[in-house]
Amino acid sequence: MFTGFKKKFIGDRKFYKKVLLMVIPMILQNLVTNFVSMIDNIMVGQMGTEQMNGVSIVNQYIFVFNVTIFGAVSGPSIFGAQFFGKKDHEGQKQTFRFRLIVCTLIITAGSLIFGLFGRQLIDLFISPDESLSKEQALISAEQTMKYGSSYLKIMIAGLLPFGIGQAYSSVVRECGETKIPMIGALSAVGVNLLLDYGLIFGNLGMPKMGVRGAAAATVISKFIEASVIIIYVHIHKDRNKYVNGVYRSFYIPKKLVIDMIKRGTPLLINEFLWAAGMSVIAQCYSVRGLDVIAARNISGTMTNLFGAVYIQLGACIAIIVGAKLGANKLGEARDLDNKLLFFSVSATCLLSLIIVPLSPLFPMLYNTTDIIRKLSAFMIIIQAAAMPMWSYTNACYFTLRSGGKTGITFLFDFCYTWLFMIPLAFLLAYKTKMDIHPLYTVITLSEAVKVVIGYFMVRSDIWINNIVDNIDN
Repeated sequence: MFTGFKKKFIGDRKFYKKVLLMVIPMILQNLVTNFVSMIDNIMVGQMGTEQMNGVSIVNQYIFVFNVTIFGAVSGPSIFGAQFFGKKDHEGQKQTFRFRLIVCTLIITAGSLIFGLFGRQLIDLFISPDESLSKEQALISAEQTMKYGSSYLKIMIAGLLPFGIGQAYSSVVRECGETKIPMIGALSAVGVNLLLDYGLIFGNLGMPKMGVRGAAAATVISKFIEASVIIIYVHIHKDRNKYVNGVYRSFYIPKKLVIDMIKRGTPLLINEFLWAAGMSVIAQCYSVRGLDVIAARNISGTMTNLFGAVYIQLGACIAIIVGAKLGANKLGEARDLDNKLLFFSVSATCLLSLIIVPLSPLFPMLYNTTDIIRKLSAFMIIIQAAAMPMWSYTNACYFTLRSGGKTGITFLFDFCYTWLFMIPLAFLLAYKTKMDIHPLYTVITLSEAVKVVIGYFMVRSDIWINNIVDNIDN
């Protein structure tokens, strides 16, 4: 029995070497990015709760933008990974062009929405704190709006480098080159930390800008990270043949455009609506007061850092399994997927065990109240319990995506979020007086429902298929 289990779910040394060589740079890049965000968050948290709340609210919307960009490159990346497996550089070039066009449109739309409706969006998260007097609650709300608005105005400039950088980074990764995006992230780290220290607090001869300084540091680091990847691609055209002549025209074969729109649109809409759904759930939590926003900001910062492991293992599934499907090695793709799913969940279980004892220590880094620290410690423990489930559903998502089953991934993410989680959160937040502790626990651990759905979807093998054999460039 164990022999059969081992054969199905555990790979040999060669398998883990290949996976780790690919995924470690991806994880390091994500870890570095999240680490910088964490330091940025802690520094902002040193200024006070209102500053932290303002930045946290804005970052909910930046998160929606970032995930929407991810969705925009995901559809073409399915084709790109399979074209790479097929060794079709022209096909990759067409998918790259499509990514650039779509990302540019999203950057434009995001800039207009944030520029015109920023204050209204921030106001959705500001609820009166019943633990304060009316006058104190009003002052707190006004300060949160002030800091959030000033932070957002500068962060808009960072949409451009992030969007275009992701278009380049996604095509580099699907070729199995994961070190360059990591180097890009590392290049931005030192600058970000230095500017955070200088611009937030007025150190090193720099002006004291507070939350505006944190935003400026983040935007500059995004430009640096994107520049490293873009320069690498255009200097090493021999290794990145898809970039040769990519800007001479924006011609893309009609059939490929139709196929990418057909398979990519559900992913784009799904990612946007999923991220928007997470923000709606966050807004439901905010009904319990600004303390909850602060606590979620602290707990989320820590779990996001560790979550880089399972998120990038999922991305690794899309690359490795997608290449096997494109090469028509369908049996190998199924076998690799089993092993990668098991590896992702196992690694995340170990991370959860590390997180729990750190839960009361991490909130001590923030200049906030004991109530917020205790609540954030509780949330970290609940998130640690949920992480193995998040790992599994994330791996299921990328498995379904690798075979081009974007309509199913849409049902998997969107329907679960909007037809189950959001109604549950709304009901508990607005129709009951349930304390934030059980409310947060029930909503977070409801991920178990999605685990069951994901298991049956992957087990059906509906995702095992080659989508690029019949496409001519």
